[in-house]
Amino acid sequence: MAQEQLVNELEKALLERAEKLAREYHDRARRARQHILEDAHERLHIREQNEVLAAQAEAERLFRRQIQARELKLKGELDKLRWQLIQSVLHDLPARLRDASKDQDSYLALLRKLMAQAANAIESTELVAEVNATDLEYLSARWEVFSSDITPGKQIELAQTPFDCSGGVLLRSKDNRIRIDNSFEGRIERFRGVLLQVITERLFAAEISQRGLFDD
Repeated sequence: MAQEQLVNELEKALLERAEKLAREYHDRARRARQHILEDAHERLHIREQNEVLAAQAEAERLFRRQIQARELKLKGELDKLRWQLIQSVLHDLPARLRDASKDQDSYLALLRKLMAQAANAIESTELVAEVNATDLEYLSARWEVFSSDITPGKQIELAQTPFDCSGGVLLRSKDNRIRIDNSFEGRIERFRGVLLQVITERLFAAEISQRGLFDD
């Protein structure tokens, strides 16, 4: 339940940020389009007064091409901003997860789950867990109790050198031949494709619906 609440809070923050940016994008697009129309209409009016019908028709064709070119340019800029937003959200995930993990009980339960998942996937019975400096300091004096019943039949040793990550665990066989990176960063990288799709759907659901586009 605590993990579900963390996910919901993260989704809420992402949606609020996306809605704010979406409003900015739409306002910018509306102002740019209005400026284009006003400028083009003014030029067209002058030509209507000074040119014959044939020249006027050519001016109208030029106007349409300019509108299309500006709209294509604007679309490209919006696509670039959308991608930057998606990358920003992805980049901020470890920090957001770290902040959410300040609830120690929930975080320790998650850490046990990540460790058990990795341990079950490694055939070796002698394993080594690597955690970040903060977790290492906390778990060193509590390791025997913390790890005793994570995975029956397997012995997990706590590495005394901290692993550079914001949270989670890297579990490996004692001979270091098999490694499963269940740190926050490791899982984000491993499921990057899924995360990109989920973030895109959450941030731009309205646009996706209109255009028919687009946990472990």
